[in-house]
Amino acid sequence: MRIICVCGVGLSLALAAHSAASAAPDISGTYWATTYSPKIQVLGGGDPPLNAAGKAAYERNQVGLKDGSIIDKARRVCVPDGVPRVLATPYPFEIFQVPVGQITFLYEMNHQVRVIVMDKPLPAPQALIVDPKYNGHSIGHWDGDTLVVESAGFNEWTFLDASGLPHSDEMTTLERIRKIGNQLEDIITIHDPQMYERDWQARFVYDERNDVRLEDYACNDTHRDLSGVNGVRR
Repeated sequence: MRIICVCGVGLSLALAAHSAASAAPDISGTYWATTYSPKIQVLGGGDPPLNAAGKAAYERNQVGLKDGSIIDKARRVCVPDGVPRVLATPYPFEIFQVPVGQITFLYEMNHQVRVIVMDKPLPAPQALIVDPKYNGHSIGHWDGDTLVVESAGFNEWTFLDASGLPHSDEMTTLERIRKIGNQLEDIITIHDPQMYERDWQARFVYDERNDVRLEDYACNDTHRDLSGVNGVRR
């Protein structure tokens, strides 16, 4: 009697099943916001919980933006918006889950790029101090179907929204990003004790728009935005 061993086949099937089970969720695709507000909307309502230093900085920013003594460089000279302002973009963006170990967000507005390094620690604090970035340094990991993104090491040259909401270089953020049907949800937590009395959150929702392709755009161009999307409130 000939005995046929299928141990190798069974092991291969088991490995394939494990690989499929542990595969990262697919959030790749093109997305476009469903609404736009120049002022960030706090999750749960109300205003951002500015402390005394934050209120003073916010007032200086608003007065300076109005009289021209402060320039919104993200709109005048096309520097990156920074986080969380880039999350409120009224233009489409695309997510790529390649190469392995990285998730990349490519924004139509000003050709901005955010790179999320997966399953790695943040750089050492000293490295964050000497190499601050507009969008910070970002790392990510999967928590079930949710992409968790931690960011730190921001420079001080951006606003949190178009109204001039301030932040310090000590700000850190935590995002929880997930697909819900044909939409993408990003809930961000802001931690910045230099400017805010407590941590606070904002929520952004985008429609999946794989019928849309990113276009060239710079901050001084006349270009498409939410006003060109049927059924979308501006």
